[in-house]
Amino acid sequence: MEKYEMKDVIGKGGYGVVYKGHDLETDQIVAIKKMYALDLNNSATMQEISLLKEMEHANIVKTSVNRLLEAKPNTDKGSYLIFEYLDYDLEKFMRKFPEISKNKQRIKNFMRQILSGLAYCHKLKIIHRDLRPDNLLVDREGSVVKIADFGLARKFGSPLGEYCQEVVNLRYMPPEILLGSHLYSTHVDVWSVGCIFAEMIDHQPLFNEFFEKDRLQTVHKIFSIMGTPDATTWPGVTSLPDYIPDDFPKQDPKNLAEYVPNLEPAGVDLLSEMLCLNPARRISALDALAHAYFKNDDDAAAEEEEDNVGGDDDDP
Repeated sequence: MEKYEMKDVIGKGGYGVVYKGHDLETDQIVAIKKMYALDLNNSATMQEISLLKEMEHANIVKTSVNRLLEAKPNTDKGSYLIFEYLDYDLEKFMRKFPEISKNKQRIKNFMRQILSGLAYCHKLKIIHRDLRPDNLLVDREGSVVKIADFGLARKFGSPLGEYCQEVVNLRYMPPEILLGSHLYSTHVDVWSVGCIFAEMIDHQPLFNEFFEKDRLQTVHKIFSIMGTPDATTWPGVTSLPDYIPDDFPKQDPKNLAEYVPNLEPAGVDLLSEMLCLNPARRISALDALAHAYFKNDDDAAAEEEEDNVGGDDDDP
């Protein structure tokens, strides 16, 4: 690590702390992820490195063998991963540029990029399992977004195996995991992106604003908007470990447009498909890209260009 200068902490992930860094040899700004693992041979660390080297996509933080800049043990019994650096994560971008980040075309552009990167992951049979605004990186101009932090990502096969529930921030956790399912697939990521989509519209989380550690309250909030599922709308839901009928009184689905009033009708329709309670009926990332919400969006590209972020010299 002698060639790198570590600067401020810019984020925390499932298995490490991320610093802004300086490559003293190339004069390049990089992101340095210091792993919590005591050993680079730790299975979780090795799995993340393996996944990163497998992927090469414009909307995934640069991770090909020649661009995963470095992965090596450090001197204090930890491990470092060196990545490309982007100026913001989506959470910081929304906070720093509240009006610009609400630009409708920018949101559509970001959503297209996120879903494109996610569809690529799912094609490779990779579930991210920790999608949230601070794991989505945004460039200095506010025009490119990339998926990052694969510390909780896993490969899946057929048939699906059982996975742990200690994944996904509660604010972006899908109902199947909240209700105790250990059998889940790519649809968990789509739910998380749906929650992020809604949050980008008005900078308010759709679910779980006040009870960040209470799964039951989160389920109640979801059902209060999306309706209470039953064996007809979601076959198998009554068999999930944490589905207790007495805890979930019957509620009808609300008009989702009332909760995202600044989203156009086609966007509301896409959001409803991404937030379908039954994971088997939830839209896939690939199908979402073909949704009417993304049709004819080139006509509004100039609107986004007028609000370009470029030129801000402040650190995120």
